[in-house]
Amino acid sequence: MEKLLDKLSSYSIVNNLIPGAFFVYLFKLFISEQLPLESSIEKVFAYYCCGMIISRVGSLIIEPICAKLRIVKYAPKAEYIAATKKDKLIETLLETNNLYRTCAGMALMLLVCKLYSCIAQFLLIPETITWWVIIVLLLILFIVSYRKQTKQIVSRVVAANENTHQDAGGD
Repeated sequence: MEKLLDKLSSYSIVNNLIPGAFFVYLFKLFISEQLPLESSIEKVFAYYCCGMIISRVGSLIIEPICAKLRIVKYAPKAEYIAATKKDKLIETLLETNNLYRTCAGMALMLLVCKLYSCIAQFLLIPETITWWVIIVLLLILFIVSYRKQTKQIVSRVVAANENTHQDAGGD
């Protein structure tokens, strides 16, 4: 277990493991359901996976809503890349910023879970239907996440290459 924890980056711990553990705790309190986790390894794995899902909800739902409502405004990618080379504190601030977004995603997930729980009880939705809903939503969530991550990689490659051309006095 120690070897597993050693391999996790501080970003993974702050943005996945801690929010995931907090989510599982709050889920038990608010939804009155508990995940059947017995060993420490199962718990860490479940916390990490829950946190990863919550992080994606923050990235794919909370972030666009905040941008659309002009709650946040982003620096252009090329300026961000150049600035992080000069000021290492920006990366730490970004990690904290992403934690706040993940916490907002966690609150949204708790709200959705509570609403679904109430609706499922009222409509007597079978547990097998609930599992199918969860699987389909996770499939959609991770396909959209994959697409977004690929776009981010491409935009960083473009921005980095633009900086290289500018630094070399290119066109």
